[in-house]
Amino acid sequence: MGFNRRTAIKAGLLTTAVSATGLNPARAQGTSRAAPMLTVQSEAATRTNIPVVRDRRASGGRYLALATAKKPPRAGWYATFVVHAPQPGVYALTAVATAPVEVLHTETTASYLQLSLNNGPFTEIARSQPYWYESKPAWGDLSVLGLGELELRGGDNTLTFRVTEPTVREAWTAYALSLDRFTLRRREGARLREVSVGERGTYRHGEPAHLRLRLDGSAAQPHRVRYSVTDYFGERASEGYATVAAGETTAIVALPELPPGNYRIEAAGTTGHFACLPPRPAVTGPANRFGVNVWATSLVPPSRLDAFAAAMRDMGAGWTRDGQAWPAAEPSPGAYDTEHHDRVTRTMRRHGLSPLEVISPAPEWAMTAASLPLPADLRHVYRYARRLASGRPAAVQLSNEPDVDVTSSTGDAHAAFVKAAALGIADTPDRPLVVLPGIAQAGHFQDLLLANDIVRYADVWAFHGYPDPAEQDEPDFPGAADEQRELAGRLGAGEVPRWMTECGAFFAVRPGIDLTPSQQAVQARYLVRSMVEGLAAGNARQFWFAGPPLHDDGVYFGLLSREFQPLPAYSAYAALTSLLGEAHFAGPVRGLPAGAVGFEFDSGRGESVRVLWAAKPVRIPVPGATVYDIMGRQMAAASAEVTVSRDPVYVVTATAARPKAHPTPPHRPSLSLAEHIVLSQRYPARNAAPNKDNGDAEPPLGYRLSRRTRMSLDVYNFTSTSRTVTVKASPAGGWSARAEGPTRVEVPPQGRTTVPFTITAGSGVKRRTDHRLTFTATLDGDEVPPSVSLVQLK
Repeated sequence: MGFNRRTAIKAGLLTTAVSATGLNPARAQGTSRAAPMLTVQSEAATRTNIPVVRDRRASGGRYLALATAKKPPRAGWYATFVVHAPQPGVYALTAVATAPVEVLHTETTASYLQLSLNNGPFTEIARSQPYWYESKPAWGDLSVLGLGELELRGGDNTLTFRVTEPTVREAWTAYALSLDRFTLRRREGARLREVSVGERGTYRHGEPAHLRLRLDGSAAQPHRVRYSVTDYFGERASEGYATVAAGETTAIVALPELPPGNYRIEAAGTTGHFACLPPRPAVTGPANRFGVNVWATSLVPPSRLDAFAAAMRDMGAGWTRDGQAWPAAEPSPGAYDTEHHDRVTRTMRRHGLSPLEVISPAPEWAMTAASLPLPADLRHVYRYARRLASGRPAAVQLSNEPDVDVTSSTGDAHAAFVKAAALGIADTPDRPLVVLPGIAQAGHFQDLLLANDIVRYADVWAFHGYPDPAEQDEPDFPGAADEQRELAGRLGAGEVPRWMTECGAFFAVRPGIDLTPSQQAVQARYLVRSMVEGLAAGNARQFWFAGPPLHDDGVYFGLLSREFQPLPAYSAYAALTSLLGEAHFAGPVRGLPAGAVGFEFDSGRGESVRVLWAAKPVRIPVPGATVYDIMGRQMAAASAEVTVSRDPVYVVTATAARPKAHPTPPHRPSLSLAEHIVLSQRYPARNAAPNKDNGDAEPPLGYRLSRRTRMSLDVYNFTSTSRTVTVKASPAGGWSARAEGPTRVEVPPQGRTTVPFTITAGSGVKRRTDHRLTFTATLDGDEVPPSVSLVQLK
């Protein structure tokens, strides 16, 4: 079947591609040993409703460029091409286009592509974030993307690219795609593309399971493949041969009954994973203490969302932590566009998961140079938080790691933001829980945040904790949980539930690889230890970072492989949640051999569960107990001994059932009228505090003032009637403050009144030394929560 040049020209095939490909025309026609390669310019589409744009950087001087908020017609935003294949067979498809996730060289994202071949059904290119993230740059915001394989027939083939789902761009939600050209390179023979078990790679112990081996094209003749299945410990669990019949793409083999665990499949150079889950699912509802970070809008293709949510539920997570971009959700004041993310929330809810929503940085229209990354007017966050709460998340976290960004935002400014957001949520019917910002590390920023009396506005105290990134082999659980418990105790907030809304570990990986088998084992062990030690430190809930496949700057975080299959840490999570149940911490296990560690929990089901591990293997007697390994497989019968090693084990003993309190806190009483008044200090940009330098900056960290500095105190009234408020400044360390107007002010309902002040440094004030500047207020004799900042003489 020769290469038909006339047909190629008519179809838009790039016949002058030899300069770009290095192939001469004879090779392009398939007359030599080189595989045929077909390159097609996007502007040569036979039918399209996507605009064609001129750009000299594009290979043909033009390209398809879609970026619109307009919903697509019934057929979607599409481009159809006719491609003439000189030979039938499997062709690898690559394209110069925008990726659907952020990549190293650009933050611009596109919608997920759908493909239809020869008028067949559309299929989403639902590859995971690591595939896209590792793409090489092409030009502008475009990358060289691998889109998988297609089986073409000889002669003309119709290929349609389609977009029906939006993407979240920097400040808006758009249907977006930039496509310069695409290339199809023929490969010799069909190859094994995937080995998998079920849609999600999971099934519960006792259910039938089947191994599926799928080629990337139809087998020309019976295609025999040898496969082997090994468990987490490297022991052979199953092996055999599967044959894909001629003309078919898939072979299915029944698996033997396997104990709970994580299994690795090897077949013809292709690797897969599946999980046999424990027979007893995790507890659900308020008693579940376990969560997982998902960031589904960024990391989960739309066609995978349902299966992903089900996989997180089956793993035993009761909560998911996610967030939508405020700039995209409110592209202009009061104009909300939340449907894209609301669908994620509804999906999680439908699968029995409780969503924790995180408020992102503000839109550009709401900020000034002095307020970045917060809105200059706190009424914007009040309204946005109220809108967010109406979308039915179970909880709303008021920001993410504000202490380690690279802005000049200070603890007092962020505290005012937190109060306004919390009030917006509190004024919502059937409101969700209010969760304080996820603090990356204890320190100056958090101290100032707490000095502004924000805890009274929240249901939950939150923080994060990661080990040293340099600890690649058996990292230690950080002391963050103990630090935060002690800090809360010093402030008299020890009864406020503490959630570790991010915990995880940094595992260095090379492009194209998830985690090595040894790294997978370390990740699984660390997940169990970190969850157990966090709960033992008094955390009411723990959220692992992260669930989906996630490769960021050489570090892999996900519990799923780049094929969305469960890694061993996923199975370790499932065993942990199944066996610990309600996970009421009872205390450390005493009398263990040197080097062994243990923590005891009450499962809430009439069981004591001791979780044990040791730096070196030791034998520990477990009379009358049933023992399970890290994967949830039963190990020993009653009156036996068990070897405890770096892989944690669970020792379960029957006890008398005792009622326990659930970890979900009750809603706090309604906030008072005085608590609905928010004070916020405002300074010119020239007086901004130093950048936090990603949390590494040392004091002084306060606003940098001259000997005399004019600033303002904004007084917000988040009630429904006008309020009269009296304000007062209380500087320290030789500073003085003079009001430049009345200090008794009328603030309209849902309004703001500004009181100007002049702040003066006394002669004894030393340069570059932080001092507190406190503003207080009263409303009808009741104290308004203060605004406490740091100032320095620059």
